Formats: sequence, structure tokens, C-alpha cells
Amino acid sequence: MKAISARTTAGCNIGTKMMAADNSGAKVVKIVSVKRGKGTKGKQMCAKLADWVKVSVKSGNPEMKGKVFDAVLIRQKKPFRRLNGERIAFEDNAVALLKDDKGNPKGTQIKGPIAKEIIERWPQVAKIASIAY
Repeated sequence: MKAISARTTAGCNIGTKMMAADNSGAKVVKIVSVKRGKGTKGKQMCAKLADWVKVSVKSGNPEMKGKVFDAVLIRQKKPFRRLNGERIAFEDNAVALLKDDKGNPKGTQIKGPIAKEIIERWPQVAKIASIAY
């Protein structure tokens, strides 16, 4: 995975419930694991902005409920620092569901803003977003 140009802070633990910001059919999802994450022995993994996570659908489309999908964390409440010194925090935690390992999104549009760091690591997800902060 490509590196991003920000000092991101881990903001979402495993088990965090968050909104699915795309129109894939899921509404509320729960983080199950962090894919390709680096951690410390004996510590639970935490997800941060632009991380690839596994999520379980908690509410939304009835045939999607209970299924596990790959997703990208596109917004987090915990402030993170950009290299120019500014700190960014969003109003909510949100993910965009992926349909394959190449990073293609399941939905066709994303509601709300995404972070600029998502554009660097996930260009296909950034194409369906309306606003980037």
C-alpha cells in the first residue's frame, strides 16, 4: 500500500460501529479487523485514516446484514496532523465498502467529504467522492 502524507492517529478500535458513507446498501458497520496493519505484540489493533479494514454489516439492506466486507476508513473523529501543521477532525467515523482487493468501491457515490489522504492511497474511491478536505 502506498504511504500517505500525514501523521495519522489511530482513531477507531476493533469493534467500533460507524457509518457506511456510500450507497452500497449498508448503513451501520462494525470493524472486525485491520488488514495489513502493523501493531505491537499484546496490543489490540487500531484503525486510522485510509486503512483497509474488514467490517461486518449491522444494519441496512437485509441481504447484506451479517456479512463481512472489505472497507476503507474515509473519515475519523480523532484529529490527525498534516505535514503543513494543520490538524483535521471530522464529525463522524465513516467507511466506504470495497468489492474486490484492487480497491474498487462497491457503491457509486460517497455522501459527505473524504480526507485528501484517501486520494493518495485509494484513487478509485476518490473518484466517486464529491468533496475532499
